[in-house]
Amino acid sequence: MSEVRDEVVAGVEIIGRDSPEHRFSSRSIRSFVLRQGRMSEAQQRYLDDMLPKVGIDYRAAPLDLDAAFGRKAPKILEIGFGMGETTAKIAAAMPDHDFLGIEVHTPGVGALCKLIAEGNLTNLRIMQHDAVEVMRDMIADGALAGVHLFFPDPWRKKRHFKRRIVQPDFVALIAQKLAPGGYFHCATDWEDYAHWMLEIISAEPLLQNTADGFAPRPDYRPLTKFENRGLKLGHGVWDLVFRRRAG
Repeated sequence: MSEVRDEVVAGVEIIGRDSPEHRFSSRSIRSFVLRQGRMSEAQQRYLDDMLPKVGIDYRAAPLDLDAAFGRKAPKILEIGFGMGETTAKIAAAMPDHDFLGIEVHTPGVGALCKLIAEGNLTNLRIMQHDAVEVMRDMIADGALAGVHLFFPDPWRKKRHFKRRIVQPDFVALIAQKLAPGGYFHCATDWEDYAHWMLEIISAEPLLQNTADGFAPRPDYRPLTKFENRGLKLGHGVWDLVFRRRAG
C-alpha cells in the first residue's frame, strides 16, 4: 500500500549496528536501504530545476529552520515521503505551516519537486539524506511542531524486526526534537507493525498517546490511491498520534 514500497525501503530504515550508541554515533553506517528506481524524464527535469531552489543540503551543523523557509511558522518534518503526493497535499492544505520532507529515493525527490512547482508550494523544502543524521545533527531540540512517518517498511520477517525504523532510541530522538505539545504521527497498513509501534512509542516517557490505543485518521492526512485500494479489499490502516509532554 505504500507508494514506493516495491522500489525502495521508505525513507530511512535502521539496518546498522544494533546498539543505539553505534546507530546514532558519528561513526554509524548509513541507516537506510536504497533501491533506486528509474527516473522519468519529467522527474529528472524537475529535479534539476527545482532541487536547487527547494533543497537543503546535509551539514553536520544546526539548521536555522526559520531562515530556510524565510519566515517563522510551525515546522513539520516528514520521514520518508515516497513519491510525495501526500506531502504536497498536506502542505497545500496547511499554508500556515512549513514542511521539511526527507527522502533518499531520487525518483521520489524528483516527483515531489514536480508537485512543488505545479502547486507553487512555498512552504515545503526537501532533504535527500538519512533522516536520523538530519535530526541528530541539524534539528535543534524542541524545534518541531510535528513529525510524520507514514507507511514505513514493516520488515515483516521476525529476524528483520531490528531493521524497523520505530525503535526506542529512534522514538527518543524524535521526542527530543519536538516542542512541548508537538506531535508524532505514524501510520501503517501492517497490523503487527502497528502494535509494535504502539508498544514502543507508549514506552517513551516524553510522549503521551492522544487516543486510547490507535487514533482516528486525522483530517489532514489524505487517503492515497494505494490506501483506498487496500481499504476496499478489507485491509486495515492504523494511525497513532502521540504528543510531547510539557517539561
